Amino acid sequence: MLDSMILTILLWAAAAFIVAIGIGVLYVLLLYIADVTQTKQTIRRNFPVIGRFRYYFEHMGEFFRQYFFSMDREEMPFNRAERSWVYRAAKNVDSTIAFGSTRSLANAGEVMFLSCPFPTLTEDAALPKTITIGDGYAKNPYKTNSLFNVSGMSFGAISKQAVLALSTGAKESGAWMNTGEGGLSSYHLEGGADIVFQIGTAKYGVRDEKGNLCDEKLREIAAHDQVKMFEIKMSQGAKPGKGGILPGIKVSSEIAKIRGIKVGQDSISPNGHKDISSSYELLDMIARVRRVTGKPVGFKAVVGRQDFYDSLFSKINERGIASAPDFITIDSADGGTGAAPQSLMDYMGLPLKESLPFVVDKLIEYKLRNRIKVISSGKLVTPPNAAWALAMGADFITSARGFMFSLGCIQALQCNKNTCPTGIATQDPRFQKGLNPADKSVRVASYIKNMVYEVGTIAHSCGVKEPRALKRHHAKVVTENGRSILLSDLYPIPDPEGSPHIDTLGV
Repeated sequence: MLDSMILTILLWAAAAFIVAIGIGVLYVLLLYIADVTQTKQTIRRNFPVIGRFRYYFEHMGEFFRQYFFSMDREEMPFNRAERSWVYRAAKNVDSTIAFGSTRSLANAGEVMFLSCPFPTLTEDAALPKTITIGDGYAKNPYKTNSLFNVSGMSFGAISKQAVLALSTGAKESGAWMNTGEGGLSSYHLEGGADIVFQIGTAKYGVRDEKGNLCDEKLREIAAHDQVKMFEIKMSQGAKPGKGGILPGIKVSSEIAKIRGIKVGQDSISPNGHKDISSSYELLDMIARVRRVTGKPVGFKAVVGRQDFYDSLFSKINERGIASAPDFITIDSADGGTGAAPQSLMDYMGLPLKESLPFVVDKLIEYKLRNRIKVISSGKLVTPPNAAWALAMGADFITSARGFMFSLGCIQALQCNKNTCPTGIATQDPRFQKGLNPADKSVRVASYIKNMVYEVGTIAHSCGVKEPRALKRHHAKVVTENGRSILLSDLYPIPDPEGSPHIDTLGV
């Protein structure tokens, strides 16, 4: 009986094996016919079936390089050392390393902070100072001591679970969250964070049926106490001169309702504001939004044509200081996005290392630095990068991709395909289910707290009591000849009266 059962099982197994082999052969035959008859891909036509492996290996190469072949500091856009620090900070685990740094100190552009012989003692350390945005100019100015905040990521570009986790984590740590140009969702509000509402070129969330800015909808958004400021997005680091791109596959009914577009329709924002074509019109728009909402208003841009800032700041001084934006967000040419043409992502705009000191110095030159606050964005995901931006003159730091890492992003580079494996940059429920907002919000909060703590550690090592006290003379940068130079010498602070101001070396 047992022998008969075993024999039957073996026969069935053999039959199944033969059938599987047959199906496999038939499948390969169909692939062969499909490859030799198609005319779009030469490799597949000349090398049917096996030619397909070329495309598979090309796709998988991104992941193999990331995990097996690249050294800790070789990858782009973010290397393993940077990602690993964010992961550890978000999980609130030990972020110390041993033996020695893997960072080269000889490459041109590398920044080194200057340790003070008399560092700030722990008991003398202070929290980041409180800053008021729009004080005396907006009906409801925004007061905060938040240092590190969530940059614009639209609901649509990222999932509702990601939005909720970010908002909840930001609330827990006292940071603000920028909506991105996709409008205000219930998930932004549910988390409880302070909100910066971004007005993109398509005016999503605050536009009328014809796509024009609508005062009534502006008032509706401003009526939410959580909404603290409004940001007019002129351009974005990864795609200056190009509007937002959200593939139709990501446009669900919920997202379509918020944006005022059709379900499944590609969301392509205009490449510029149709109602802003000059510095005068930008100031008019800022004044309008501030008047209607009663909240501080600024704009976001990646620096390109530098004469624009001379024109803008001159016109502010002509009109009066009340006409100025309450803040300017400076994005870097190496900023991030969900989707952008490679030609713009690779070649358009100026990087933050050049644009941030330029804008800060122009504000000083035109005597507007105290009036206009500076928010810095663009690859500032680790404490040294954030500390550098503060030393160069930024009042606040914002990050998008750093917070994606805190949510579990593995840099799969699938943001534009709706196939993000971590459930962050996708609207596919199959992937979204893996992202637990309750768990990830804790990581977001931990990331913020550890970032602020370590930026503070750098500040204390430089001999100042809190991060915003960092100045350009607290760091040096390596030049082409291998020698380093003070940031204050490389970027001397201008004297508004005409002569360069020498940044003192006192601590």
